[in-house]
Amino acid sequence: MLCKRIIPCLDVKEGRVVKGTNFINLVDAGSPVELADRYSKEGADELVFLDITASAEKRKTLISLVGDVAKAIRIPFTVGGGISELGDIEDLLNAGADKVSLNSSIVKNHSLITKAARQFGSQAIVAAIDIKFNGSEYKVYIKGGREETDLIGMYWCKLTAELGAGEILLTSMDKDGTKEGYDVDFLKKLTSSVTIPVIASGGAGNKEDFLEAFNYANVDACLAASLFHFDILKIKELKLYLKENGIIIRI
Repeated sequence: MLCKRIIPCLDVKEGRVVKGTNFINLVDAGSPVELADRYSKEGADELVFLDITASAEKRKTLISLVGDVAKAIRIPFTVGGGISELGDIEDLLNAGADKVSLNSSIVKNHSLITKAARQFGSQAIVAAIDIKFNGSEYKVYIKGGREETDLIGMYWCKLTAELGAGEILLTSMDKDGTKEGYDVDFLKKLTSSVTIPVIASGGAGNKEDFLEAFNYANVDACLAASLFHFDILKIKELKLYLKENGIIIRI
């Protein structure tokens, strides 16, 4: 059985890591390079770097900053934001990323998933999916949560897997930054519906939330940001707790 993973997330705006609640009210959380270095040393299994305004501002991810982060760490590194074509993916992988996270671009151009998986391998392609419950169903949002689409959350998750994505990064906008726990009910349905790894994102508030996501929802990895950025929870402390509670994880 593969080890479960703990993944800090760097949401980057204007070269700085930021964190908010429900994708708004952003506050500064520090330097991407310094935080990346810290997490690499503290035992994070992977790192996610998301340029959260790149798509909305119709620009590319900050390649030089990606390169600086890559040089500072010794763990797998996923980058997303403003990726719209195969050349963008190639540039980011050449800059040091191990995987790319595709969100807005694949909603508008589904074939990009398949083309990217064929050229770079599905293991390098992560479908980042932001969902929000509208009272009756989960809808997919793009452009950093700024724009609602017509896509239904579970349908889109399944389709990205069928098209060739190697992993799904599922973020609950309703839970984001609330520290109320992951949307484990949606995640449980998702992990039962796809065969590729699922990363839970949005809502972690304590050690028990991670344990619930692994045990109840059967996710492959848990992503968190503010808990780690603001020293509310240490990665090593979290991993020891999970191991003590029967989770197979790298210490």
